[in-house]
Order: sequence, then structure tokens, then C-alpha cells
Amino acid sequence: MTPFEIFFDVVFVFALTRIMALIGRSPTPVTMAQGLLLLVLLWLAWSSYTWLGNQTRADVGLVRAGFLVAMAALLVAALAMPQAWSPGPGLDGPLLVALAYVLLRVVHLALYHWVAAGVPGLRARIRFFAAVSAAGWLPLLLGALLSGAAHAVLWVVAFVIEAGGQRLSYAWRGAWPLRSASYFAERHGLVLIIALGESLSAAGVGGASAVTAPPVVGMALVGLVATACLWWLYFVYASPSAARALAGAAGRRRDRIAADAYSQTHLLLVTGVVYFAVGVEQVLAHVAEAHAGDHGDGPSLTWSAAVALYGGAALYLAGRLLFLRFTGQPVRPGQVALAVLAVLLLPLGRALPPAVALGVLAALLVAGVLADRLVRVRRSGDFARRR
Repeated sequence: MTPFEIFFDVVFVFALTRIMALIGRSPTPVTMAQGLLLLVLLWLAWSSYTWLGNQTRADVGLVRAGFLVAMAALLVAALAMPQAWSPGPGLDGPLLVALAYVLLRVVHLALYHWVAAGVPGLRARIRFFAAVSAAGWLPLLLGALLSGAAHAVLWVVAFVIEAGGQRLSYAWRGAWPLRSASYFAERHGLVLIIALGESLSAAGVGGASAVTAPPVVGMALVGLVATACLWWLYFVYASPSAARALAGAAGRRRDRIAADAYSQTHLLLVTGVVYFAVGVEQVLAHVAEAHAGDHGDGPSLTWSAAVALYGGAALYLAGRLLFLRFTGQPVRPGQVALAVLAVLLLPLGRALPPAVALGVLAALLVAGVLADRLVRVRRSGDFARRR
């Protein structure tokens, strides 16, 4: 992987932070659903460029020029994200997002078709995928020109066509051929770690002008503990074993692991990080308001904020379970219980004071890390005794 591709990934993660801005400081079910739809579309675009980078070098010649155009389109889409559903000042936000997304996809498909000349059958797959994708661009562009329910329905249709068409393409034509397993695993791990790092910026946003107040600093550190646990649960054991499994697989099985465990499952991981960050931002905003003597929206989190906090963590944990499953790693009952508990504790997170709600979730994640560590130590000990 090259520094140029890291640059591309940073722009993508910036778009994720703009989706957080769309969801807003007072998230509602509507804004959370709107953010999810845009996040999925962005992920489909980013994932496509990752497959392209796996096929050819991204930092040379015509491909680099195409990536720069794609980065410009991604930046425009990111800037317009908060106005993606309702036009604001300046240029039309929904139309900017739609046009930028279409440009992203067109550049990717043109470049991929160009570099696939030497791979038998790959150009035919790309043309089929392009035809399906183009069918989804029509409702996307038409929806951007309308408003209200028509806008939302057409964009949902575009999402279904784009995502469903990708799965149909995989099922009928097969997954894209994977040239470098190490590149693919490293690229997905990097974008996840950047997303986890950017999620910490929620502490500054939520704390606002009271960010240096002792209660806010304390809760920011609790948020860091929770984020570090999410990092541990993926990067310490799951990711290295998965990378070895991907490298050791061959042929269609390797292509399928790459498509399922990385292209698809990492969407759940990144989405979980985004919503968890929104939840942490809400907690810190409540703590900052309480410190200032302003009770804000009330003494506890709203249902939407609690769903973002606990649901985001649960989605991340569920994504990790699928990641383990698709890469042939054991899925233990304790790992399943951890994800289920994050969901079951959601009503408690809604009822407790926000600071306590975040503390309970952090404690749950710490317990999950300790349990995971204990199981690994025991397995290592058993293996050493058998030798």
C-alpha cells in the first residue's frame, strides 16, 4: 500500500465525519437512517477503489490521475453531506452528492476496465457490474431533483439497486480476482484504525467550549477506554489470524473471503464506529451542559442517542463475529454474549445518566477484552503442554 492510497483513505474518513455532522447533535431516527444510507453508498465506492488498487498501482500514470479526480469528487460529496437531504445555502446539496457519487463510480469503472485488459473474463464482469450500477444512478439523480418522500424513496431504490446489484454480480460472475492478500487486509485495517481515531474527535465536538472541564475530560478518557477496547477486539487477535487465512486460501475461496469478510463485513465495523462516535458525542454534550448548569434535552440520553452509543458498539461486535466466521476463526459463546449484552443493556443506557451509561458500556467492553485475553492465554497454555 502506498502513501497516496492513505491520502485517499483520509479523504474517505473525512466524509464519514461529515456524515456524523449530518446526524447532528440531536440525532433522530430519520437523521440516523439518512446517515446510514449515505454511509453505505460511500463504502461501496471506497470498496470498489480498494479492489482497483489491488489490481494495479494507484500512484502512477493514468490511474493516479483518475484517483485524484475521484478524491476531488469524494471531497465535494463530503462537504455537501450535511445538506444531502435538504438544500441549504450555496449549491444544491442533494444534487452535489449525487453527481459526485456518480463521478466516483464512473472513474472507477473506466479505470478498472482499462487495467483489466490482461485478465481473461474480467472486462466482461466489469461491464455487467457497470450496467447494474448505472441503473441505480438514475433514481439517485432523479431523487436529488425532488424533495420530501419522493427524494427519500428514490435514494433508497438507488441504494437497493447498487448494493443488490453488487451481490448479484458476485453471485453470477464471481468475486473480483484478488492479487495481493496482504495489501487487501492491510488496506481495510488501516481505514478502520483511521475511523477509530477520527471517532475520538467526537470528544472535542461534544465537549464544545467546556472541553477542558474536569467532568468532560474524565468522560473523554472513558470514551478513549471504550475505543481502545474496540481496537483491541479487532487488531490484536482477529485481524492477524484473518490475514493469514486470506493469504493461505486459494482461487475462488480467497476471492470469496475477500468479498465477504472484508468488502462486506467491514461495512458493519465502520458503521458501528460512526454511530458509537455519535453516541459518545452526545454523552459529552450532556456532561458539558450539566457542568454549565444547563440540563439541555434532559438528565438522560434520548432513545436515538442511546441506540447510537450501545447499538453502534453492538454493530461493531456483530461485525467482528461475522469477520471471524468468514475467515474460518472460532466464534466462542462469550463473544456472541458480548454483542447480545450490548443490545440488551440499551434500555439501561437510556435510563441512566449519560456519564454512567458510557461507563457501563466501557466496563462491558473491558470485560470482553479480558475474557478474550483469558481464552487466548489458556489456549496457548494448552498448546504448549501438548507439545
